[in-house]
Amino acid sequence: MAERKPLLVMAAGGTGGHMFPAQALAEVMLARGWRVKLSTDARGARYTGAFPEGVEIEEVASSTFARGGPLARLGVPFKVTGGVLAMLSRMMRDRPTVVVGFGGYPSIPALAAATVLKLPRMIHEQNGVLGRVNELFAKRVDAVACGTWPTTLPEGVEGIHTGNPVRAAVMERAGAGYIAPGPYPMSLLVIGGSQGARILSDIVPPAVAALPLDMVSNLRVSHQARDEDGERVDTYYAENGVQADVKPFFDDLPARMSEAQLVISRSGASSVADISVIGRPSILVPLKIATGDHQTVNAQALVDAGAAIRIPETQLTIESLRDSIEAILLNEQGAIRMHRAALSVAKPEAAEHLAWLVERLAGHDTEEEAGHEGSGE
Repeated sequence: MAERKPLLVMAAGGTGGHMFPAQALAEVMLARGWRVKLSTDARGARYTGAFPEGVEIEEVASSTFARGGPLARLGVPFKVTGGVLAMLSRMMRDRPTVVVGFGGYPSIPALAAATVLKLPRMIHEQNGVLGRVNELFAKRVDAVACGTWPTTLPEGVEGIHTGNPVRAAVMERAGAGYIAPGPYPMSLLVIGGSQGARILSDIVPPAVAALPLDMVSNLRVSHQARDEDGERVDTYYAENGVQADVKPFFDDLPARMSEAQLVISRSGASSVADISVIGRPSILVPLKIATGDHQTVNAQALVDAGAAIRIPETQLTIESLRDSIEAILLNEQGAIRMHRAALSVAKPEAAEHLAWLVERLAGHDTEEEAGHEGSGE
């Protein structure tokens, strides 16, 4: 009888920030001969369309006190307990070799069950500040992998800087050749996280329209906007003579990013990782209400390297954004330096490093991979 393949159970909440690193790890672990399951809730399951076919998706009940009214909050402990019991039952029937949590409240049941069963387990934090669930489990896991460095951790907890894993579609564009801006057709990519960003839909179109006419005539804008904002954004671009493709989600985002002369984005961890690995100049607008202001922290490495201009929401105006776009698109050599600087802080090996940590927890690591060991860089 053939030996059963080792099983990785990944647990992640329902946003791209949690799901993209999980997808990247799944791609590597399947290639290494593991079985892979993803534990998430109904909301998270909507983000799994691009996951490899070999990943088994398990929906589990979970909840948070941060959403819903008083009655919904009263039910949170019962819903979470039900999810934990369901995961305990599943894990006892098909015992995982390693469990990895990527944050978000839907990861609570799997991590809690793994803790009860004393299974090898770890968490991966994408941001420079631990999310609430990862903070809860940081002292209850065998390893804490950090996507952003440094990451603020509880006292006594050591992190391992893996970087944020990027999907295979991004890795295929890693270090893609950069065509510097000039007096010819150029591409501008505007992204606002997995849900789009209203402030970017309000400010970017008029800022682009306010650019010099010869620059506007050369620009092609790909703008990710929420469903409710899409029509007005599209209309504004059209009425002001700007070529634009406005959608709530781009299936070919890595390709569009590799073709862009400039990216305007929120500084969510996955967006920052994609921008770094592909290597593009960027203007980053951190989400003001992000927990612990973690999006400002996420942008720091790109800003310090000279690869990005960071504009706080409170300072984002049509004029400030127009000036920043001009500063990059009118400076060919400066844009090339920003491209190279972005690549200098990239961690394209992040998924492989995370996979090595999983195999180390499983006792499968090899001497050749020992170079990954250690906390920090």
